[in-house]
Amino acid sequence: MLRSINPATGEVVKTYESHSDEGVEKIVNSVDKIGHHWRSTSFMFRGQLMQNLASLLKSKKEELAMLMALEMGKVKREGIAEVEKCAWVCEYYAANAEAFLENEPIATEATKSYVSYQPLGTILAIMPWNFPFWQVFRFAAPTLMAGNTAVLKHASNVPGCAMAIEEIFREAGFPENVCRTLLISSKQVAKVIQHKAVKAVSLTGSTPAGKSVAALAGAELKKCVLELGGSDPYLILEDADIDRAAKKCAAGRLLNAGQSCIGAKRFIVEEKVYAHFLEVFTHEMATADFGDPTDEESTIGPLARTDLRDELHQQVVDSVAKGAEVIIGGEIPHREGAYYPPTILENVQPGMPAYDEELFGPVASVIKVKDVKEAIQVANDTVFGLGAAVFTRNLKRGEHIAEIELEAGACFVNDFVKSDPRLPFGGIKTSGFGRELAEQGIKEFMNIKTVVVK
Repeated sequence: MLRSINPATGEVVKTYESHSDEGVEKIVNSVDKIGHHWRSTSFMFRGQLMQNLASLLKSKKEELAMLMALEMGKVKREGIAEVEKCAWVCEYYAANAEAFLENEPIATEATKSYVSYQPLGTILAIMPWNFPFWQVFRFAAPTLMAGNTAVLKHASNVPGCAMAIEEIFREAGFPENVCRTLLISSKQVAKVIQHKAVKAVSLTGSTPAGKSVAALAGAELKKCVLELGGSDPYLILEDADIDRAAKKCAAGRLLNAGQSCIGAKRFIVEEKVYAHFLEVFTHEMATADFGDPTDEESTIGPLARTDLRDELHQQVVDSVAKGAEVIIGGEIPHREGAYYPPTILENVQPGMPAYDEELFGPVASVIKVKDVKEAIQVANDTVFGLGAAVFTRNLKRGEHIAEIELEAGACFVNDFVKSDPRLPFGGIKTSGFGRELAEQGIKEFMNIKTVVVK
């Protein structure tokens, strides 16, 4: 039994019957069976269904945003933007999948030789709760357009979102079993990975979850793509537009109540502008209005679960015990729900959770450095490597730092890190491997086949 619990009130929204092992077997076999037909359909046919899906998402954005608000606390305006982004990725791959997967001729001594991209089959997606629609659709749009089929194991606290996704695919006209949801616990995942019909796995989640899934997939010699945790560093150099940088940094830290793998987390500031940045940044963080996610006035909602809120607070407490100082926030509010206030910590040093670990909530670590060389060293002093940003008026220097110096999968200059269907997305180090989105993403779950004709 899976329960959907409103993090703003603690009330049970709805309960869902879990799939038994027999039920899982039936669903996976059904998805595998339709796959032989699905891969033979044309890009035009699949693209039309994907356009139908985009239109449906747009028409249902208010309803789906409300579902996210109730199940994991996302404020309604962010939920609407998330659904619109899902429609965008559907339209993007409907328009571009065929060109991305065209045969690529290679000059050899043969009469003809080329690379052909062929679908692998059924792909298992293990998805998180923080962006319950976007994470799924950024996987599903390229995967299905490529001719693969999909089974989804969504996070246990968003079963309503999982079932809504399955229904939207059905309503858009996709064949019954092209994309199905498995309402299962994490204990049942191993059997799905081991199922002979499942050819590969995509996981977005924590680093420990990624290690576990990678081990299971490796034991079965099945490919996996992992998008894991992050502790994104943002460098604020002395020649930056400080007011603009502080606004962008606060927006990047507070998006989705700070529950984003690519959320801004460590703010590394040159000492000459440290005081100015901290003043403006504190003002921007303090003006965030956290409240009922269904209220149009709320800037951020609660965290997705009370246990997640409590874990975050313990990281703050432990950091303070080791010498970090609280500028604002840092206390659990006296109100119902899994709320946590925007929080800023300074004097953050190695050995503290605020320096070494991912803080998955609206908590910012501000670190003073003497120069750009030290800023880069601190930025890269992490096991993570998902995103990073640098703020400077010297665009040439900023671009060099982003391209060459920062160890991350996505580096932005003068903006906070965000995903875009047109750009590949993923990390290095313990932030995972493989890429989603763009041309690179659609090729992850393909048989890159060499064909030679003598």
